[in-house]
Amino acid sequence: MKRIVSTLLALCLFAACSPRDYLTRRLAADLIATSDAFAAPQQFWLRTGIVSNRDYAAPEYLVLQRRGWIVGSSTPCPPEVSPPPCWDVSLTPLGVDAFHDILKGADPSKQSFSVPVAKRELVSITGISKNGETADVEFTFQWIPTSEVGAALTTSGVQYRAIVGFRRFDDGWRVTQGATTRSNQSLDDALKGAVPVS
Repeated sequence: MKRIVSTLLALCLFAACSPRDYLTRRLAADLIATSDAFAAPQQFWLRTGIVSNRDYAAPEYLVLQRRGWIVGSSTPCPPEVSPPPCWDVSLTPLGVDAFHDILKGADPSKQSFSVPVAKRELVSITGISKNGETADVEFTFQWIPTSEVGAALTTSGVQYRAIVGFRRFDDGWRVTQGATTRSNQSLDDALKGAVPVS
């Protein structure tokens, strides 16, 4: 047995094998979890000032209203905002407390803020289907809230399933980037098309 292991080790060294030469679940998980697309946070755009009724009645704004973080007063609609009625939205003192750390350093004269609310967490690699120099990797992930606001706006415990393409290059396997065929889709496309696991 020792002789077989040492022979395989010598062959691997001779052939200059790299850990990236073999697409394992562990390698796939590492490459997915460390990619820029996977690490991008979930964003919520908070708009204050005059907003349309469609925006003010959106599910996220209703959550913020129920929490007592925003308040809106009826106001006439300017020509560029529709449909009526319009609302003049502002943060309440509770809202200022909830958003304080998130919006630290933001320009106070702005009325639109990008608020990071959650980050992805890889749950598992559920399968790998290889076909020569390409492979499809199926995985599950979930959103983890990053703040009190994120906890209010994110449904926790829901897992999503996605399939991403991998391709083997001379230096090993990589997650597919950019435009691809349907069966070998990029991570951006996989994350956009992720479906909840039932």
